[in-house]
Amino acid sequence: MTQKKIASKKYKELSSKELSYQISYIPPKTKSSDSIDPCLEVIGQEKAIDSIKLGLNINSNGYNIFVTGPAGTGRTSTIKHLLEGLDHKTPELKDICYVHNFKNEDAPKVMIFKAGEGVRFKKDMGYLVSSTRKAIPKIFISEDFKDRQNRVMREFENRQKDLIHEFEEKLDNDGFVMVQIQITGGIRNEIQPLIDDEPASLEKLERLSKEGKFSPSRLEELGRIWDSLRRDFDVVTVESKKLTDKLDDALAKLELSIVSPFVMDKINLLKQRYPIEKVLIYLDEVEEALLDDLDRFREAQPRRGEEEPPPHRKREPFEEFSVNVILDNSTTEEIPIISEKSPSYKNIFGSLERVVDRFGYWRTDFSRIFSGSLLKASGGFYIMDALDLLSEQGMWIQLKRALRNQEIQIAGYDPFYMMAGAGIKPEPIPLDVKVVLIGEPHIYNLLLRMDPDFKKVFKVKAEFDNSMKANKKNYQHYYEFIKRIILDEQLMTFDISGLQAVTEFGMKLSGSRDKITTQFTGISDIVREADYCAKQGKKKIVTRADVQCAIANQKSRLNLVEGKIQEMFDKDSIMVSVTGKTVGQINGLSVYSLGEYSFGRPTRITVNTSLGKEGVINIERECDLSGPTHNKGVLILTGFLRLMFAQDKPLAMAASISFEQSYSGVDGDSASSTEIYAILSSLGNIPIKQGIAVTGSVNQKGEIQPIGGVNQKIEGFYDVCKSKRLTGNQGVMIPHQNVNDLMLRPDVIEAVKQKKFHIYPIKTISQGIEVLTDIPGGNRLRSGKFTKNSVMQIVDDKLYQMAIDLQQFGRTKNNNKK
Repeated sequence: MTQKKIASKKYKELSSKELSYQISYIPPKTKSSDSIDPCLEVIGQEKAIDSIKLGLNINSNGYNIFVTGPAGTGRTSTIKHLLEGLDHKTPELKDICYVHNFKNEDAPKVMIFKAGEGVRFKKDMGYLVSSTRKAIPKIFISEDFKDRQNRVMREFENRQKDLIHEFEEKLDNDGFVMVQIQITGGIRNEIQPLIDDEPASLEKLERLSKEGKFSPSRLEELGRIWDSLRRDFDVVTVESKKLTDKLDDALAKLELSIVSPFVMDKINLLKQRYPIEKVLIYLDEVEEALLDDLDRFREAQPRRGEEEPPPHRKREPFEEFSVNVILDNSTTEEIPIISEKSPSYKNIFGSLERVVDRFGYWRTDFSRIFSGSLLKASGGFYIMDALDLLSEQGMWIQLKRALRNQEIQIAGYDPFYMMAGAGIKPEPIPLDVKVVLIGEPHIYNLLLRMDPDFKKVFKVKAEFDNSMKANKKNYQHYYEFIKRIILDEQLMTFDISGLQAVTEFGMKLSGSRDKITTQFTGISDIVREADYCAKQGKKKIVTRADVQCAIANQKSRLNLVEGKIQEMFDKDSIMVSVTGKTVGQINGLSVYSLGEYSFGRPTRITVNTSLGKEGVINIERECDLSGPTHNKGVLILTGFLRLMFAQDKPLAMAASISFEQSYSGVDGDSASSTEIYAILSSLGNIPIKQGIAVTGSVNQKGEIQPIGGVNQKIEGFYDVCKSKRLTGNQGVMIPHQNVNDLMLRPDVIEAVKQKKFHIYPIKTISQGIEVLTDIPGGNRLRSGKFTKNSVMQIVDDKLYQMAIDLQQFGRTKNNNKK
């Protein structure tokens, strides 16, 4: 088919004025940052602030806050600013203590006092112990106590002497005597009769009786008397022991009667000072423990008959009366706002310290309970990073339980079960705290998906936006933010052009002329580096040129890979044509992302078409180098081809698409329109301008759709064209929806101004193919045909002929077989 070209109408391209995004806003009577007040408020996060205020001011259970959004948007500083600005009432803070549980030492009791009273209670208990330790031993060595003690002892000694004397008289009357016999391990008392004024054992008398030397009747009589005396002796022994026990009881009662008033007076004084039910019960137990074991005041060895205590017992006799203050708010005057900088299980939730005593035993007690930062925030607010919370095993579960149950259980952290024994289990502590977690959106979604209790304890989500509207109000906020950085870090003054340039940089980071970024970390860095550039140039004020210098320096620190790839273009190692025309070949645009830096470069896309039934063949997919989005784009362009050319005939073609010199995979649909242009070129045998690169996705109706990375793609192709020499015919076709996203480098805008480079906004495939071929794209007419002498007509005619040829080929083949 003979191809006839006609002159196409002039297609639209963007002027340098349309590409300019310089900000012209100047506050009244302002020439530099010296005339601007620093920013004191959070910028551009009104929705997030409203959500945070809701969470902070509702005191119901579960209204904790999860703050999401990109890093650098001021999430943490915003939270602190809002917390400090809240209208707090006088804080009702508490002191929290652990004390010994006298009924179950493995379950220490928690005591809650008003702020300051916990420390005072500890001092008062210390004074109670120290005063009793000093006073009671003095009582035991006083003359009055000794006199009373001696009287009691003499009374019982006399009663015991009378009992023994009565028995001794009975022995004497019956002619018996008490003899002490040495045996192994001690002395044994034995009753023996007197024979010739000498004691003799019954065993000896039995032998004498058998030998005829002692009267058997006398022996029998002595035996009866011995049995009676032995029974009386047993009675005397029992009564003597009873008297001894009564003596001990009398002495104990004497000690108690003298010591008890002193201890009770001390305890009652504490009860009056701390009229709290739980404290009163504890003080009763303290009083009982002190009076039940007065031997502790003598600092002596155990009583007679008592065994040495086991080695794991506390060696300090008064240790159980100490008080462990784990939360001291005695000096706290404001609502606590705790931000955990070193999150770990122990730092957040507290711990139980285990120590090895001198006998080699692991031991712990209530005095070795330590609080974490979560408890220190009780009555206030607690801020931490969500990623840190999930970084250590068990922390999220423990936090969820604490917030759900409104109490915290301090336990030993032993995730690998290396410690034997359960240790102690302290009483849970009531928890009144508002938790604010800060994290990325994917962490929020992960917790929401994996934990059904997540929304029960974090009912408020505050989303921080990464951009805000570009208007005079926000320009002013930007200038004020820059002024705050200048004051905080004592930087040089910025003139109005410097302020505008920083704001323009914020606009470029947002990716749209209608927006300005709220990720102020990057803005702060540029302000500091512009100050450095100005100082290096020995200037007295920071200008636009210094800001551009800082941006260029920042790029130069990150673009090593970009430079290496550009060298490959310069050496033609990567083959790209930027001049001339070629059939079935076009320059697509892709973005290389290196984390914090991204850049664009062209990629040659080629298409070969032939007679067949295979349709569009995606070579990248056949080699497993095509991502799912790119596969979708190829299927969409196939749908477009069917819509345009397969309504009155089948598509009798095979079109293979290849991204040349691509070895690491292709994804995204921004090249789908590019691939259509190459297919149309190959089918119609129409050459495409190699100096125009293309980006833009397409739908099945042939409408061009917006893409991402438009600035990087244009600048990347410009750099390649510049390195190979600008001809004035080079440029880039972009979706018309991306015009508002254009924020190009000054040198690219200057090239457009001088007509050395062109940017074409495209709405449809028909418009795009016209720019690439200088032939009208064409539209479908009411008759079903396409505009005469248009690209669409040429391709439609070609496909019609291919369908006929394929049908004719099939018939010829069948006839040959016959």
